[in-house]
Amino acid sequence: MIHTFAFDVGETLVRDDRYWTAWADWLCIPRHTLSALVGAVVARGEDNAEALRLIRPGIDLHSQYQAREDAGRGEYLDETDVYEDVRPALSALRAAGAHVVIAGNQTVKAAALLRALELPADLVATSGEWGVAKPSPAFFERLVAESGVPADQILYVGDHPQNDTFPAQAAGVRAAHLRRGPWGHLWAKEAAVVEAADHRIDSLMDLVPLAER
Repeated sequence: MIHTFAFDVGETLVRDDRYWTAWADWLCIPRHTLSALVGAVVARGEDNAEALRLIRPGIDLHSQYQAREDAGRGEYLDETDVYEDVRPALSALRAAGAHVVIAGNQTVKAAALLRALELPADLVATSGEWGVAKPSPAFFERLVAESGVPADQILYVGDHPQNDTFPAQAAGVRAAHLRRGPWGHLWAKEAAVVEAADHRIDSLMDLVPLAER
């Protein structure tokens, strides 16, 4: 039985378009250039922040992030960033009696922005608030503790195998791999992902029958 449906954030609930275009504009480079570099480092299995380091070798990402915030060009989310299936799917899961958690690798500010969207969720938390990030086992230990149920009654939904599917499985949490965004599409048919994922979905609405059962 699945008691808790837990969700990654970037390219699971919200689009990453704004995030990367904001960085491209801040660094004064064509948006397509950064987009292509993000794709390249993803295909190589590297951290997507490596794309920024390729453009600006030696860049201090923390200081640049703060400079963007100070200039009024920092993190921002609104309803246009939310994927169309998010509200109906999360609402349907809760209506079926499931506990819905949003927990991903985001900053403290991103947590506030997510809460301001008032998505249908029982808990919204980020790695910045918890002080631990995926794929660390400690992140999933915290998720289990916050959910208040055994790990095998939690389904973690995400697009990124290395950050979501594999570490969830290793922690004893069930995993659903979402075919969305560059990571979700690139690795959707990889044998290791197919084997590790308890469920493979194309839409968050595909989860609703699991809750209704």
